[in-house]
Amino acid sequence: MGPSQQEILLASHSIGDGLQQTEVSVPTIHCGGCIHTIEQGLSSLPGIARARVNLSTKRVTVQWRQASPPPLFATLDRLGYPAHLYDPGDNDKDPVLTQLLRALAISGFAAGNVMLFSMSIWAGADAASRDLFHWLSALVSIPSAAYSGQIFFRSAWQVLRRGQANMDVPISIGVLLAFGMSIYDTVTHGEYAYFDAAISLLFFLLIGRVLDHMMRERARQAVKGLERMAARGAVVRRADGSHDYLPVNELQPGMQIILAAGERVPVDGRVIAGTSDIDCALVNGESQPQAAGIGTELQAGTLNLTAPLTLQATTTAQNSFLAEMLRLMEAAESGRAGYRRIADRAAQLYAPVVHTAAFVSFVGWMLAMGDVHRALTIAIAVLIITCPCALALAVPMVQVVAARRLFEAGIMVKDGAALERLDQIDTVVFDKTGTLTLGQLTLTNRTEIDPQHLAIAAAMAMHSRHPQSRAISAATVGAALPFSRIEEHPGLGLEAEALGCVYRLGRAGWALGQGNEAAGTVLVKDGVQLATLCFDDRLRPDARDVVTQLHQRGLRVEILSGDRLETVAAIAQQLGVAEYQAAMLPGGKAARLAALAAEGRKVLMVGDGLNDAPALAAAHASMAPASAADIGRNAADFVFLRDSLAAVPLAMDVARQAGKLIRQNFVLSLGYNAIALPFAVAGYITPLIAALVMSSSSIIVVGNALRLNPLRRALPAPQGNLPDALPEGAE
Repeated sequence: MGPSQQEILLASHSIGDGLQQTEVSVPTIHCGGCIHTIEQGLSSLPGIARARVNLSTKRVTVQWRQASPPPLFATLDRLGYPAHLYDPGDNDKDPVLTQLLRALAISGFAAGNVMLFSMSIWAGADAASRDLFHWLSALVSIPSAAYSGQIFFRSAWQVLRRGQANMDVPISIGVLLAFGMSIYDTVTHGEYAYFDAAISLLFFLLIGRVLDHMMRERARQAVKGLERMAARGAVVRRADGSHDYLPVNELQPGMQIILAAGERVPVDGRVIAGTSDIDCALVNGESQPQAAGIGTELQAGTLNLTAPLTLQATTTAQNSFLAEMLRLMEAAESGRAGYRRIADRAAQLYAPVVHTAAFVSFVGWMLAMGDVHRALTIAIAVLIITCPCALALAVPMVQVVAARRLFEAGIMVKDGAALERLDQIDTVVFDKTGTLTLGQLTLTNRTEIDPQHLAIAAAMAMHSRHPQSRAISAATVGAALPFSRIEEHPGLGLEAEALGCVYRLGRAGWALGQGNEAAGTVLVKDGVQLATLCFDDRLRPDARDVVTQLHQRGLRVEILSGDRLETVAAIAQQLGVAEYQAAMLPGGKAARLAALAAEGRKVLMVGDGLNDAPALAAAHASMAPASAADIGRNAADFVFLRDSLAAVPLAMDVARQAGKLIRQNFVLSLGYNAIALPFAVAGYITPLIAALVMSSSSIIVVGNALRLNPLRRALPAPQGNLPDALPEGAE
């Protein structure tokens, strides 16, 4: 029984224009056919404006317009997809993977034991021993198959009830017929039984399904990481001066929010009191904090660093900047695997062809021999030998081997399907800060500054954690000034008193006086400027060589950055990149990638900032350095763990090899069926031989995947402040 109408109403929320939106979890979605069936079935209901399935999240978003909720759960039940209301807490659980692993372990245990019994029979056991081993095989394999095979049996039954078929239908029929025949032969003391064939079939198929599921779940880490960036609630100041803590979903425009230092902005808002430094990496990707004062607009997810602020909310949580990024990423995750779409299309032809071949074989042998047992045995052999086990392993095995090879070279694969996309790349788009550069500020005009003045600046900078202060401290040893007072003004700079003089180190407009509009960072003594300090971010050592390699391969290279135009132009000139854009927000980067895609371009996005997350998720393939923010690493398909951009061409080399091997595996698995099927139809292959041949085809496919050559080049060892351990979720 599904949830009541009251529960559905409580779980739904208004999205405007009279529309309500309900999120429904459907754990049994596993292919393109499921998406089509669910979307078509729900869209046909009265009052439904839109139904959209996200295969990665196994979630259906339904928008409806009527007085009471439509019969969503009854309809999904009728279609064969049991569902429940989406609970955000479900993100931390994966019951499907648990069930798959348990089924794989049980089928593997049973297959190993039954094969041992079969070997005793093949060795020439007498009739009594043979019967005993047949009964032992039945005792081990039937309960195991009943549990492990339910994944295929349930899927087959659901589509058969609707008069359709998928790849699980012939698998289920072959397994059940093999068990039925084996039980009959065991009871009648027959010479052959095929328990080993049936249970081994399930075992190999489950390997492929587990690998596929694990690869899909890797993609979900990006959205989970972004959700963790959201505040859970905020302290609100009421009109009477009282304070309340409200969940973030209850915050409304106009409310006054008290934001302490160290807290994230819960919803988009405007500063109405206080000054502070804000970590805006989520917005512009830059490592330098930005000053925030009265009138400053702040986006949800940005971090208040140094002092309390009072904000006036300008949006709800559902319409905030962070929520928009989340929607961009989820929309970009759906349906990106090309080989998966090919497999779905092949499945539409596979089932009827196999069923027809098995039925024709049965009828033909019945007419020719009049022996039901013989005809049924041949039909079972046809079903088993044409099992798509090798086809199911063709893609995930290559992906796993490629992932290991890349990891040996210091590159972590987050999404196996991205290997096939990386093989198609014709355009590479780089972020600047933290990607082409190291994301570590350095003082560039040190030699132009009087050493005494630089020492004073360093002595003051030691009292701050600001990135510019750290760069100054690293440039020289501070002077031993007897500071009687030193104070940091959030968003402005440092002020100190020593020997009767007042020193200021910070923004020129503040340090030189409120009316001064000068830009940059300066050191001031009693209102007189002593020095101007310039900072820059160092290019990665091999950035120029990597860009040259990409150009030599005929790839188009662009730079997209949230930094100032003059800074981005200087970097582009150093690297020989003709196309670049500056001052870009996350939506602008994602829009640029969409424009390139509309031109037919296959884009690899290489970025590290929180603001790059939507672009990383929207790109055809994506890569981030290990020094990137958590959300940047989680959103990327690849993470390079060492301090070198050589990861980009290296990963492309492996992807090219992997793509070649995947195509070879498709040819091998389909060629095997084309060769083996006539022999099975002609009666030359028993179900046992069919299972062995089928297993051999799987071994051939796995062996071909292992041919992926180890990389001749490795990335440099980790340098600088890279993580000592893998990012969360790595293996």
